[in-house]
Amino acid sequence: MVKKNLSLVKERIAAACERVGREASEVGIVAVTKTHPPDVVRQAIDAGIETIGENRVQEAEAKYAEIGDACKWHLVGHLQRNKVKKALEIFEMIHSLDSARLADEIEKEAVKQSKSIPCLIEVNTSGEQSKFGVAPDNLAHLVAHVFKCEHIKLVGLMTIGPLTDDQVAIRKSFSRLRTLRDRIENVFGHYLPHLSMGMSDDFEIAIEEGATLVRLGRVLFGPRGA
Repeated sequence: MVKKNLSLVKERIAAACERVGREASEVGIVAVTKTHPPDVVRQAIDAGIETIGENRVQEAEAKYAEIGDACKWHLVGHLQRNKVKKALEIFEMIHSLDSARLADEIEKEAVKQSKSIPCLIEVNTSGEQSKFGVAPDNLAHLVAHVFKCEHIKLVGLMTIGPLTDDQVAIRKSFSRLRTLRDRIENVFGHYLPHLSMGMSDDFEIAIEEGATLVRLGRVLFGPRGA
């Protein structure tokens, strides 16, 4: 099932890219296995998926104990400061850096683990109070702070589209992230290659607006488990 779903998703990615003159190779899939067991992760790897996304450190820890480094692991959910140590032991990239205090904790732990960790800053582009992420007006200040952290490699921005069927609102959220990224690059003179945006219901719009990483769960694996 996963292999068939992945094939269909790749066709949709290619079509979305073609509509806006992009190459499908510019878009990476982060397969989100939240609540799915390790066997599903193995199915994903067997189907050709290279990057697994997890929302929670504790759940990822259990899967990592079984799967290990057979894939790349990305943290796509909110990161609590008391989970940073374990997160840096598992994940190759963190999509959800959203505060100076979290950046400081990541920096401190990265020094202890003698590593540099690629991170994306999560931006709340929809303005929904239920969402994590730095407000767009505060993004430049956080970027400046992160650039002072020698063991954090800032590689882009992340956002979650609004929970709505209004495609205009969804597109606006994604285009805003792209605009913010371009502005940050101009102000700081620093290349940010990644825009992590788009999930199962809206990834084609995200791709049309410049996504380089799409975070896909249900469209690959079906409904979540309990």
